[in-house]
Amino acid sequence: MPKVTEAHREARRDEILAAAQRVFARNGYRGSSVPMIIKESGLSAGAIYSYFDGKEVLFRAVVERTLELKSSQFASDPDSDPRSPGELMQQILQGMQGEPILTIAPQIWAEAAVEPEIRAVLSQVFERLTSMLRTELTAWADTHPDRTGADPQAWAARITPVLFSAIPGFILQRLTLDDFDEQAYLDALIDTYPH
Repeated sequence: MPKVTEAHREARRDEILAAAQRVFARNGYRGSSVPMIIKESGLSAGAIYSYFDGKEVLFRAVVERTLELKSSQFASDPDSDPRSPGELMQQILQGMQGEPILTIAPQIWAEAAVEPEIRAVLSQVFERLTSMLRTELTAWADTHPDRTGADPQAWAARITPVLFSAIPGFILQRLTLDDFDEQAYLDALIDTYPH
């Protein structure tokens, strides 16, 4: 029997997680089941269970994968000028448009409110995201002391949670308001947090 390579195992794991993400996005955590994920993936139950013990483990892995993929896209080009707060948030949210995270994020937040393991995963990812935001905002504040004061790090630490709240605000309005104008929201970020 040929030996399974690590690359093959990773590809199969990603395939399972992509199927699980689609199922969770359609049905929510509570409305999803491993048999649904098996059907969605087109793989056997044995293939799924050889990677994941059950629905909770799959959901946790989907949370980690989803948020890791998005956090890696948030980083800026180190050779470019620091983005203003509005530009930073606009680019982050534009990068989310059309992504499955927009439908699954509220479910992740809801599960994190009642499941300590999901909360721990979410906290780790949020910590990395807020650290990255603080770094970018500090760099911008450093070049705009007239707007931010003498301590760029203190300013960035203070404004990061406020800016971060634009992400769930965008996602929740997009999912729940029929007349939500995504582009107007993104444009308003520049007006709210100007250069």
